[in-house]
Amino acid sequence: MTTTGRTYFTHLDWALTADADDRQLRDATLVIERDRILAIGPSDEVLAEHPPSERDEVRDARRLGVTPGFVDTHVHLSETLSRAVFPDNLATRAWVFHWAKPFYAHVSESDESVSVSLGTTEMLRCGTTCFLDMGAQNDPGVTARAAAETGIRGITGRHAADNKPAEIPPGWSDEMVEHHFFPNHEVALEVLEQCVRDWDGYADGRIRCWVNIEGKEPCTLELHVGARALAERLGVGTTYHIASNIEESQISERRYGRWPVTRIAEHDGLGSNLVLAHAVAVNDEEVGLLASHGTSVAFCPSTSLKLAKGATCIGKYPELLDAGVTVGLGTDGVSAAGNMNLMRQLYLVAGLFKDARLDADLVGARKALRMATIEGARALGWDDEIGSLEPGKKADFVLFDLDHFEWAPFHDPLQALVWSVSSASIAETWVDGRRLYHDGRVVTVDEPALRAEARERAAAIVKRAGLHGDVPVTTSLYE
Repeated sequence: MTTTGRTYFTHLDWALTADADDRQLRDATLVIERDRILAIGPSDEVLAEHPPSERDEVRDARRLGVTPGFVDTHVHLSETLSRAVFPDNLATRAWVFHWAKPFYAHVSESDESVSVSLGTTEMLRCGTTCFLDMGAQNDPGVTARAAAETGIRGITGRHAADNKPAEIPPGWSDEMVEHHFFPNHEVALEVLEQCVRDWDGYADGRIRCWVNIEGKEPCTLELHVGARALAERLGVGTTYHIASNIEESQISERRYGRWPVTRIAEHDGLGSNLVLAHAVAVNDEEVGLLASHGTSVAFCPSTSLKLAKGATCIGKYPELLDAGVTVGLGTDGVSAAGNMNLMRQLYLVAGLFKDARLDADLVGARKALRMATIEGARALGWDDEIGSLEPGKKADFVLFDLDHFEWAPFHDPLQALVWSVSSASIAETWVDGRRLYHDGRVVTVDEPALRAEARERAAAIVKRAGLHGDVPVTTSLYE
């Protein structure tokens, strides 16, 4: 992009705007001025209203298509070095307590910085321009600084819990337990408030910080409810895992006579600044509760498949959408899902419920794209600036190479985007008016060196964590 003028992408083959009317433009022109979209529309109209000057960069974009940048509403950037370490015969609770926790226990600050850089680089390659990270294993500043350096937009926080298990499992280090588990919810909230004050608005506002907690059994009801209330007072959001599988909800019912979402709702814990990760095991009444409180949900299709969460057999995601709940897409971490490619989630969410319920009208391509863009931005409270291609919004977008074999031929770009193509045909990814990925590389990172360092650090963490030996594949923790 030129420093003194505008950047024009003229005669784009198509643009999928994800605006309120889901406009699909053909022969479109997109104009960028500094970090924002100045204009997008039919080429003849835009060029007549905003004729380029000699200072402007004008690119002929006839063999390109454009979408808004994708928004990942649930990810664990501190997990990126654990790719393909955990076996695929684990249900959620064993995965967390006997594999993920030991791995996290041995991720140092320098490991986590590399993990975040590697993860955000993968995101940019796959068209993701904004993320909601569950929370740093170390100081959130590690995540904020590393993400800011790659140029991506996102939200992070600090991992927090306050309900230690009665017996500490093998692999959990004393340092991890002390750092992760606060003595009570009041102490946890004090620390989380300071994290928001330190890091919210970092990198000229590109990095935000929320009052994030782990959720589920490791957190008391007071911490679940208190995190949302504190976030509201600070003017930010919060996110945590809840109702992530049927076992969790059944344990809650045995203990408290309520499923998790109902229990939180009864204590004024739901609200429009809350994003619930997974929310697989919810009932019809809870769908209504989420809708009436404006609470959002981050659905992670790949994780549901890999960890047998049950989205297709018990999940209420079509009902949530019909009720008006904002549902975004998440990749989760690379061990939970296997990848950080939101385009895979697009494909899965468009079709999973069609097949599971024998109803070809469920979800589909249009809703899937909205979940990956404007609905994800709305869940993050950022839809005033990102999530769609509209004048005045931030210049976060993805350009697709229509000469790539995946696009030859095509008729409807929306159908092709969701059902036919992959991130392999992404030509460029832009964030905040900067071209961060093009010519097959992320320009802000030395990728070969980063990957080499990541391989070494990952192997060392696995060895320190003892994940190369006999590790349990079931658990009775918190039952």
